[in-house]
Amino acid sequence: MKKMILVLLMPAVFIFSQANGQNQPAQNGGKAEIKAKVNGPVARWDVTENNMGDIPQGIPRSAQFNLTNDGNEPLIIASAQASCGCTNLNYSKEPLMPGKSVPISATYNAAAKGPFTKTITVRTNASDQPTILWIKGNVVEKAEEKK
Repeated sequence: MKKMILVLLMPAVFIFSQANGQNQPAQNGGKAEIKAKVNGPVARWDVTENNMGDIPQGIPRSAQFNLTNDGNEPLIIASAQASCGCTNLNYSKEPLMPGKSVPISATYNAAAKGPFTKTITVRTNASDQPTILWIKGNVVEKAEEKK
């Protein structure tokens, strides 16, 4: 009787162990690889801070930030707002398709001498939290032209 129970349970134990083994991540050189399927847009920035260095006073300077959609649905920039009126923004209002990139340009007017740090707050449909982009630099007195 014991032998018969063992014979009947063997296939069930084998099937269970095989099914359980398939849920384990694939091994690659000792490191587990888990690939998660992403649903929705995913915002990836090339940089979030741009140091403009020294800028001559009165000569505007632009910084560029590239946004890539790493998701599988269109990414929409809901809003982009600079921390002050001294910075103008230029960006596409069109949906960003999966795998595509778009630049966001921030132009600082360089009117006031001295160091500056400005932020750009970008809201997208990829996250409830905004992304903060930074531009930094130092406005120096414009060199006098030699006559």
